[in-house]
Amino acid sequence: MSNGTSDSNPQAQGSVSFDFNAFINESKETLLNPKSYFAAMKTNGGMVEPLIKAVIYGALAGIFAFLWSILKIGAIGGGVFGGAFGVMIFVWLLIAAVIGLFIGAVIVLVISAICKGSTDFESNVRVTASLMVLMPIGALLGFASGISLYLGAIITLAVNIFGLWLLYNALIETLKTKLETTKVAGYVLIAIFVLMMIGKLAAVRKANEFMDGFKNSDFKEMMKEMEKGKENK
Repeated sequence: MSNGTSDSNPQAQGSVSFDFNAFINESKETLLNPKSYFAAMKTNGGMVEPLIKAVIYGALAGIFAFLWSILKIGAIGGGVFGGAFGVMIFVWLLIAAVIGLFIGAVIVLVISAICKGSTDFESNVRVTASLMVLMPIGALLGFASGISLYLGAIITLAVNIFGLWLLYNALIETLKTKLETTKVAGYVLIAIFVLMMIGKLAAVRKANEFMDGFKNSDFKEMMKEMEKGKENK
């Protein structure tokens, strides 16, 4: 290939300028029309584009988490640390987005291989980057946990199941997996998510009951004993 051809097609070099308008349109299509989007999704062109997408999604999630931390809404609260804690969460979500992109790609690749689909790593990275559109959505809806533990759990489960629906379309349309095997894998993943959510709710409820009992009985008795000890001295 001549140098002129290479210069006229910068995507062939694996380093391209990121098209933010295309990113917005792709995000909308992923959420609203996943079958068509994943059927037409580009599976090559380098790792830079999916990496930037993951960072943007992580940054958006970090902004929402920072906001809820400042407002002390949801499962993540800044407490006495206020905005400093929110900044830490923001940075952590950026790092988690980058790490999660490649770990998620490996997981998607394994699922694709089980379902007799593509095991091309770049294709799986690009699928994973598109699925990460749910990262800021999950963070945006994080305020629900501050309203009710169960409401937050239901919304989280709904987001996860929708994520599995997106993954199903990506496996079938982009990675070309076998239909029946993919359906079985989807049912198994849904069952795992439901069981994990039930276990998490049970653990949180037990922890809350323990803390409430401690505050209402043992802690009060302890404080009374300490007061008596001071008076005797």
